[in-house]
Amino acid sequence: MIAAGLDPISQFDLHTLAELKVGKFDISFTNSALMMVVTVACVLVWLLLSTGKRSLVPGRAQSVAEVSYEFVANMIRSTAGKDGLRFFPFVFTLFIFILFGNLLGMIPFFFTITSHVIVTVVLALMVWFLVIGYGIYKNGFGFLKLFWPSGVPFILKALLVMPIEIVSFISRPISHSIRLWANMFAGHILLKLFAGFAVAMFAASGIMTTLGAVVPYALVLALVPLEFLVAFVQAYVFALLTCVYLSDALHPGH
Repeated sequence: MIAAGLDPISQFDLHTLAELKVGKFDISFTNSALMMVVTVACVLVWLLLSTGKRSLVPGRAQSVAEVSYEFVANMIRSTAGKDGLRFFPFVFTLFIFILFGNLLGMIPFFFTITSHVIVTVVLALMVWFLVIGYGIYKNGFGFLKLFWPSGVPFILKALLVMPIEIVSFISRPISHSIRLWANMFAGHILLKLFAGFAVAMFAASGIMTTLGAVVPYALVLALVPLEFLVAFVQAYVFALLTCVYLSDALHPGH
């Protein structure tokens, strides 16, 4: 959450932990890659501990796992219908990975993987290509109904609706990824700025300056729980939009 120093951007710097090149491609292991491994490891440990000893009367860990399962399943059913449940493993993995990545990024000196737009873009492109691939596989040319909605006059569809639908579909990975990245990036910068102000003012001489440090310190205390809420909301929004887009692959033109 808060890196060393007062530069609010330094917390997003990539640091090479192990250099590795394949030809001209640099695939070095960085702090971002390390946090992805840590995120996946935490998810696996959580799932193993919560589902390892399944019982009729669930304990706290099992209850959390079951609630998470039902939460994502209900999200899919409400947006994509029962047919959408075939994508449950994909949507659940996305939701839990982003949620854990966001929450781990709130720990001081940890790296927030979703604060780098390249990560969110890759996740959004995975959804986009899945929608295209499965939409064509299931519907064939019927997938093009997505750009040619029924009930609209032909001229209006040809000149206005279809171009808008095409541009909207092409821009989905951009809006899908930027929303998650911008919220995590901006929130962590605000935390770092206010925390930096508080530290600098506490360190400065003078009673008034020290007392004035209470204001940014109070803002940090107020922003921390808000950022935890944002971490969950952004994971939810990303998963929800994924379900909406997958619904288009299942039911184009509806």
